[in-house]
Amino acid sequence: MEKNKIRVLSGQELSKVLTMKDCINAMKDAFSALWKGEVEVPLRTGIDMVPDNGGALFMPVYLSNISRVGIKTVMINKDNPGKGLPFIHAMVMLFDSHTGAPLALMDGEVITAMRTGAVSGLATTLLGREDAKVAAVIGTGTQGETQLEAVCCARKIDRAYVFDLDRDRAEAYAVKMSKKLEIEVVRATSEKMLLKADVVCTSTSSQKPVFDDANIANGTHINGVGSYRPDMAEIAPRTIQRAKVIVDQKKGCLSEAGDLIQAIQQGFITADHIHGELGDVINESVPARENDREITVFKSVGIAVQDLVTADLALKLAKQAGIGREIIL
Repeated sequence: MEKNKIRVLSGQELSKVLTMKDCINAMKDAFSALWKGEVEVPLRTGIDMVPDNGGALFMPVYLSNISRVGIKTVMINKDNPGKGLPFIHAMVMLFDSHTGAPLALMDGEVITAMRTGAVSGLATTLLGREDAKVAAVIGTGTQGETQLEAVCCARKIDRAYVFDLDRDRAEAYAVKMSKKLEIEVVRATSEKMLLKADVVCTSTSSQKPVFDDANIANGTHINGVGSYRPDMAEIAPRTIQRAKVIVDQKKGCLSEAGDLIQAIQQGFITADHIHGELGDVINESVPARENDREITVFKSVGIAVQDLVTADLALKLAKQAGIGREIIL
């Protein structure tokens, strides 16, 4: 009997083969497949680990048109940054749905950061103003970096403001991203600097809105990707009320997105305020941006199909480049 060979890919190896442009294209395929009903994706299973000040998430998915099954595991430990450890540890496993054979085991942190950035890049392409030049990023973690990278792929951004409660982190982010993206990135010194932004990205674990609605100008596009539980929220309810809201998946967002759930509970909106899903926009079943004064919000809690298509892409590219290590179970 032939033994199963599994390709193991580290985060460093994934970073060598994955580009943001390729990942944005993969997101378009993923959400189009979701819209067409080609994806089986249960709601994520979560475990609260209160004694450890953390939690665990498990996300399975099946995509029939590429014959792949995937599962991502995410461990979240709030005390880790103080220990010099990542806030999140994650892994992705990939299987052949024809045979059930395991194909790959890879770092999930890079996959998560790239696919989360990429979906914001896709949303910005579809919903952001064509003349957008200034971005703002709230949150300086790894996802904050890929958010800005993706927005720069979607629009000709020449300046970005970075917001973080930790001044040193914001300064370090500005230096790193200025060099990487070859644009001007500066630490924001006032929340009112958000008024200059054409695109705003939030990638925090905040339990309360990270900006005042008064600081969001007409015509702004917002990507909200940080909150993923009902008790978390980054976007002010009044902003949600003023905006055309597009979500990654309505079912998931109404179950998990505190930005929307709290706005509903507080009477700012009803569930019908959600304009549509990203797949609806891709397939033109609902209109995207309709004028330059419209505020648009893309709210994402993440869907496992994003991880699956990114992992499948990474595996193909790694095989082509001869990157990774094969192990036999």
